[in-house]
Amino acid sequence: MITNKEILNVAMRQSAEDLGCIPDDFLKTSNVIVPFKLGEKAKSYYKLPIACNFVSYGNNLVAAVTDEVSDIVKEYTEKFSFYHCFETPNMYWLNEKLAEKGYTVCFFAEYYLPDVNKVKELPCPYEMKVLEKGGFDDLYVPEWSNALCADRKHLDVLGVGAYDNGKLIGLAACSADAEEMWQIGIDVLPEYRRNGIAAALTSRLALEIFKRGKIPFYCSAWSNIRSVRNGIKSGFIPAWVELTAKPIDVVKEMNR
Repeated sequence: MITNKEILNVAMRQSAEDLGCIPDDFLKTSNVIVPFKLGEKAKSYYKLPIACNFVSYGNNLVAAVTDEVSDIVKEYTEKFSFYHCFETPNMYWLNEKLAEKGYTVCFFAEYYLPDVNKVKELPCPYEMKVLEKGGFDDLYVPEWSNALCADRKHLDVLGVGAYDNGKLIGLAACSADAEEMWQIGIDVLPEYRRNGIAAALTSRLALEIFKRGKIPFYCSAWSNIRSVRNGIKSGFIPAWVELTAKPIDVVKEMNR
């Protein structure tokens, strides 16, 4: 059985591929700034252009930067403690400086890894069924938009559904976002929530991912308390945080 230390090492190797650094950079007690280089095996959801990407596993801040913003990021990481670099008041400072170059903070998220001592099959009041690739081709509808991604259908590889007399009422699915790591998304119909369905589906899918020799991971906005609670109940614990800056025009297009 894989250990928590091995899982963390896989995640750090993947983050190093995503940024263009080395895994040991995340273990240092001082901040690290490296030229941004999206590796060939980077997670599939990273899309250029990216001005800078910050990652912290709780020890320091590793910042991957383009030449255009390197001086700004260097000043920022020297001005604030690494964990304060992810706090809103300080991000205003960063955003003002980035705006002068035509960039803005875009994404900010917290990521979770499974604790092998806590991930276990949880009871579900409804029938659960494992769905292999191809088994959810007709499920790309709004109800399941967190579990499945219509823009990247080819990466959706595995799912677990909950059924009430044949009706799909909850779905956890994962995308093969990296060679060794598959990301879990979850949806439950509103009228079936607060019955333990989400945690039962998430934990079952995590175990199915392990069976296939991959590492499950989970992402949530810090403000999505319902999602955070589900991750923790399902046996996942906070592992790293990321902040990404993109061109202002790209972000404006997202908000249309």
